[in-house]
Amino acid sequence: MQNLSPNPNGVTRQFERRPYSKIIDFSVSSRESREQKWLNLKGKAIDISEKGIGIQTDYPLAPGHMLWFNDGIEDKAGFVRWCIQLDNDYRVGIKLDEKHVKHLDDVTELFNKRLEEIEKRCSNPEANPDKLLHDVTMAISDVLDACAEFEREVKDKDIIRDARIRFHGKTNTILSKSYCINRTRTWPQGYQGDYKTLEHVYKNTPLSEGIGYYLDLCLLNSDLAPAVRNRIKKLEDILRDELLNREKPSVLNIACGSCREVFELATVIEKSGAKITCIDLDNDALSFAANRLSYTSISPLSSNQVNLRKYNAIRMFDHDLNMSEFGRQDIIYSVGFFDYLQSDFLAKFFKALYNMLNPGGILITSFKDASRYRHQDYHWIVDWDGFLQRYEEDFMGIFSEAKIPFSAIREMREDTGIIVFYVITK
Repeated sequence: MQNLSPNPNGVTRQFERRPYSKIIDFSVSSRESREQKWLNLKGKAIDISEKGIGIQTDYPLAPGHMLWFNDGIEDKAGFVRWCIQLDNDYRVGIKLDEKHVKHLDDVTELFNKRLEEIEKRCSNPEANPDKLLHDVTMAISDVLDACAEFEREVKDKDIIRDARIRFHGKTNTILSKSYCINRTRTWPQGYQGDYKTLEHVYKNTPLSEGIGYYLDLCLLNSDLAPAVRNRIKKLEDILRDELLNREKPSVLNIACGSCREVFELATVIEKSGAKITCIDLDNDALSFAANRLSYTSISPLSSNQVNLRKYNAIRMFDHDLNMSEFGRQDIIYSVGFFDYLQSDFLAKFFKALYNMLNPGGILITSFKDASRYRHQDYHWIVDWDGFLQRYEEDFMGIFSEAKIPFSAIREMREDTGIIVFYVITK
């Protein structure tokens, strides 16, 4: 009879461990720093079984971490089940992966080869551009199907995150040739969804050459890109109707970014006599907006109708602070920003904004409906996971928690149906 001893956490092992001594190289994602995406480390294998391995290393690993073994282990990956500290080292129990990671690695290798083959064809002046775009699109679609399958099978969010980091590293050589993908993997402004990236989506123009051109097109054609372009147009329509039917309204634009809609509505804003406060924490965004608006009749340099102000919108859950900083408002709006806020905080945030409104005032909100787009495009091809995956029932739950009556809410969608607007009247 096998001696199935318990592991250090006291859980009986399913398979017998046998001594196994070997120096191993392995890779693991770093969770301490956004800059350091991947670490190559060394350890010593201590024992092994049919389904797992015990190692000793000087790097602290946590349950949920995924490891890739670079040599010496037939199963190329495993999941950390437990970790205990022994003096200056750590003893780690790892469950070896038999199927999911290997399949994902194989699919990733095939994806790279397909794109490399297409890249060679891009240099042929007789190559059919439509065929090249189709082939790049299909390569991306196929690999994302495999990524979706991996998510369904593995389920663990930490393991999926580690696998995405690994995928980003293995595909970076070819995908970084796309300006659009490279920008939405590295985020040079320091945060996701920055104004420059959104301006690039609005303009809908590839900026790369060769295969990068077609990769740009794929991302600019992915589910959310046309929805985001429609979103800004829908916002303009809502604001235009409100401004034309109000006299000298006070307006608060939260996380204003480039103020594209303010620029487009400059004539309407001037005519209405509206005074708009636009807040953002990004100095570059505010400078860009100021320059853009300088070509209009509502330039902050010559008019008092628009005030561009650096302010941290996260502070706006406090009603007394809001009254002190901004006072009552007739229109409050933001697009995109709310997608990045956790639901419990967002409920408090909406309650505070609703309380800022004058009677008859409106709060304009929008959300991405996760049931209507493929999120893998934004988690695997690019690194844009800051906006949360929420559904219509989640939005209603947030409004309920914020004590906003459902009778005050009007729902509408932009043309793709992916992004939903909720216009709330006090």
